[in-house]
Amino acid sequence: MQRTVPQSASDPIALFMRTYYSLLRTTGSMQIQSLVESYMAMESSLHIHARSEEGADISTLVYTGLRLPPCIIHVDTILLAQIEDVFEEHNYPVTTWERIEAPGRRRRAHWDGGSKMAVFISSRSDIDDLIPMLTAYQIEWNKIHHRLRNSPIRVFLETHNHLSDFTPAEKALLASTLNTEVEDVNRLGIALADNFIPTLRAIIQGRKHFRVEQLAASLADYRKATARWWAHIRDTALPYGYDLENRPVYFVSSNLHSLVNVLSGFAIREREAMIHFLHEAGQNDLLAEYEAMQGDNGLASNEPNFLYYALKKYAASKGEAIPRRQAEAESEIGVLRIQSRRGFDVGVQLIHLNHLREDYIDPRLRCLDDFDVLHDSDAIIMNIDYPLGVAAYDILSHLSSRVGRLAGVYIMGKAATLNGGIGDVMIPNVVHDEHSQNTYLFSNCFGAQDVSPFMTLGSVLDNQKAVTVYGTFLQNPRYMDVFYEEGYTILEMEAGAYLSAVYETVRPRRHPTDEIVRLYEAALDVGIIHYASDTPFSKGENLGARSLGYSGVEPTYATTIAIARRILEQEANRIYRLKRKRRPELVHGD
Repeated sequence: MQRTVPQSASDPIALFMRTYYSLLRTTGSMQIQSLVESYMAMESSLHIHARSEEGADISTLVYTGLRLPPCIIHVDTILLAQIEDVFEEHNYPVTTWERIEAPGRRRRAHWDGGSKMAVFISSRSDIDDLIPMLTAYQIEWNKIHHRLRNSPIRVFLETHNHLSDFTPAEKALLASTLNTEVEDVNRLGIALADNFIPTLRAIIQGRKHFRVEQLAASLADYRKATARWWAHIRDTALPYGYDLENRPVYFVSSNLHSLVNVLSGFAIREREAMIHFLHEAGQNDLLAEYEAMQGDNGLASNEPNFLYYALKKYAASKGEAIPRRQAEAESEIGVLRIQSRRGFDVGVQLIHLNHLREDYIDPRLRCLDDFDVLHDSDAIIMNIDYPLGVAAYDILSHLSSRVGRLAGVYIMGKAATLNGGIGDVMIPNVVHDEHSQNTYLFSNCFGAQDVSPFMTLGSVLDNQKAVTVYGTFLQNPRYMDVFYEEGYTILEMEAGAYLSAVYETVRPRRHPTDEIVRLYEAALDVGIIHYASDTPFSKGENLGARSLGYSGVEPTYATTIAIARRILEQEANRIYRLKRKRRPELVHGD
């Protein structure tokens, strides 16, 4: 089949990537400074002021600061490998180091308490994500160092411990020194929280010179890490009655809060106590959101979305009591949580469909004529905390050959939108994958009508075209313009990888490269939905520039309701078919 493949037409991006991959091949360490010029030439849409010496790019510093562990202010050397064995072979006992986390990026890392940080990479997508991020962070760090090193701000930083300690005049001086606005200083303070003052103190002490050493990068090591992850999930689940290798499995890639919230209904049963808490605690912003939903605009039917949003604050206010009761509610409907212990960090939830209770679930899930039919189900929902990039292919291709039967694949993920706004939902039926250079055409089991009823604020756009990109920083305006001209409106990181794995699940060979791939006839239920977290055409507006708030949380739950309804309906129909097969006279599943 002839086609015109959408081309990024961005040689600077390709040059930057070739540069860091060639430097990482060295047996020593790679200096991030060696990448700065090729990085700036790329003109990333997430770092539009990279070359500017006039002031700090606060949005980029917030974005990277949220996705790097707080200890990054002390770190000079970053070590990369897939599994513990590789670190230990190089005399880095990482299992004895402190386990560290970043607020905005789930990636396993350990810190030696000094200048070294070990990072577990689950696929090459971690490299394409981490290297540009370190480069951007170093650029902005060194800009701020240049501006603060001889500034009177040094005196304030010696006596202040929090941003709240600054007087308005001192805060204005800091903003002026950085050549930015007070609002930007406030955003940086909120993002870095208790690490705000330590970060500025560390920046004043000296320039940042990151070094990165890749200890291993073979395909075999990536496969070994995936195999160990699966073995831990399988072996942990079996004693609890989750026989993954002999049961139908509905695979979901989303997060670890949405699906269990709508299936357990815990927040709904806590409604009165939660609303009382909001009043008692003076949560006026949340109360304003809630009261708006009770008006004459028809939004009250989606009140559970708000309750799920408020649940985190409510639980945090009650110590261990609420999390303990929530865990008991999840256990009652057959939820088993499994955290990964070795290799990369992808947690899992397993849910027995025959344990669900109609009187507990979100009312919007009561879509079956006979909910009791699920009591005959032997199927399991396997929900994983969505992986980054190519790791999605490794995980799905590995488990699809090991579970009893893959009954459906449902993906919910974040994406940048070129034609919508933050909080909108996009549903593609075409995905161009930059990794394989394939363009996948598939029948998405979801349409706008499956999500719109559960949304109150944003829009739902179906029949869209998505591009699975290498990394969040690896786009520029020219890159996006070319794809936009071809009708591509979604930029994300996992859909193409998942569809490559789906291809191998339904076809007798490995996925091709640089082809149009038709998956319309695939005998597998496949659904992909994205919610917008970034708008690259809005001059750098991204999650570093603003918080999603309720408008960003609502689409995750509207999407989750659509996915859960689909699974319940698919499983009910499967059971009816099995009953008719065993007893043909039961034509209506009676």
